[in-house]
Amino acid sequence: MSTSGTSRERRNSASERGAAFGRGLGIGLINTLWNARVLGSWRVPAQGPVILAVNHSHNVDGPMLMGLAPRPVHFLIKKEAFAGPLGTFLRSIGQLSVDREAVDRSAVTDALGVLAEGKVLGIFPEGTRAGGGDFGALRAGLTYFAVRSGAPVVPVAVLGSAERPGRLIRELPALRSRVDIVFGDPFEVPSGRRTRAALDDATVRVQERLTSHLKTARQLTGR
Repeated sequence: MSTSGTSRERRNSASERGAAFGRGLGIGLINTLWNARVLGSWRVPAQGPVILAVNHSHNVDGPMLMGLAPRPVHFLIKKEAFAGPLGTFLRSIGQLSVDREAVDRSAVTDALGVLAEGKVLGIFPEGTRAGGGDFGALRAGLTYFAVRSGAPVVPVAVLGSAERPGRLIRELPALRSRVDIVFGDPFEVPSGRRTRAALDDATVRVQERLTSHLKTARQLTGR
């Protein structure tokens, strides 16, 4: 076995252990700070590659999923978050850096690598919170990863995280406020031609599925 292959295996192994550690840390932290309710986690396949497509309305949405998803999750996170000690910590718990302003080939390779190893990739398909957290402005990256990997997509709605800011730290949800995390039924994105037009068409269909799940989640939780 080549030296580069050995290094890659060691890095991926550490990443998996790190993601599992991050999940354990998140469970304790989130359940202490907020009243989190998880619905439908059984819908996430227990094995094999999975893509979690999460709406994005607050900065804590990612950490909540890291802690409360039924499997360790490797999120694609904006590269700006990987500065200084926070970046070291994020890498140690298996998270992936992505440049949102350009085609980040390293991030694409890392994300496809996660799926090729049968792990869980987390994506905010809107890219930023500017979309309002309603899947209204989907990027094609989610569709591309689903088509390339064949991994099923599980829609995830995080509801309540942006409703009430905290009194002491307004950048966080109010202490002990209720946050609902609702997992939807997995679906596959049919593989086919990988032209821009085909990906755009598939992205529209994916957006319809995610938006439908968000509507159902709101009805279920009364939010």
